[in-house]
Amino acid sequence: MTKKQRAEAIIERLEEAYPLADCTLDYDEAWKLLVSVRLAAQCTDARVNVVVKDLYAKYPSPAALAAASPEDIEEIVKPCGLGRSKARDIHKCMNVLVEQYGGRVPEDFDALLKLPGVGRKSANLIMGDVFGKPAIVTDTHCIRLVNRMGLVDGIKEPKKVEMALWKIIPGEKGSDFCHRLVHHGREVCTARKPRCGNCCLADVCKQNV
Repeated sequence: MTKKQRAEAIIERLEEAYPLADCTLDYDEAWKLLVSVRLAAQCTDARVNVVVKDLYAKYPSPAALAAASPEDIEEIVKPCGLGRSKARDIHKCMNVLVEQYGGRVPEDFDALLKLPGVGRKSANLIMGDVFGKPAIVTDTHCIRLVNRMGLVDGIKEPKKVEMALWKIIPGEKGSDFCHRLVHHGREVCTARKPRCGNCCLADVCKQNV
């Protein structure tokens, strides 16, 4: 079985197991997802979803966050960890959105990468979830699972994993595929004790064939 054939089988099985391929960060506007994904670094999505309620209640727009001080933002987001650097990045990012894009999130991958605190993972998440464009989000679940499954061979660097997956994952499937990997990684293919006996991918996973 080639990597592309394995990928096709895995995508099909995951679509059946997790029909709702949704992002686990709560948002109703593009800029909010941009903020939340920065806060999610080394923090659970569940905690971020709680913290941002207070943040958006006090600062309900990119302009409001841009006008705030990094210290005031930090006071609210510090439960997410790394509060100082995250607050600084969010403040700078919102200023760029206001000054260069009229408060709107740019619909361009390279433009997203130039925003403070935005890396390839965040930019891909925005492109896929907000704009419906081809995207592959290489978070920790994705990297762990695609290595286990045999879609990549011992690659840990996020960008290299992303580039390898672009070769075997159809672009229009990439965003949903990565969301399903998150669900599967939390429920079945966990980091320490994967539940292979309950896995819908057992017969196509490289661990078992």
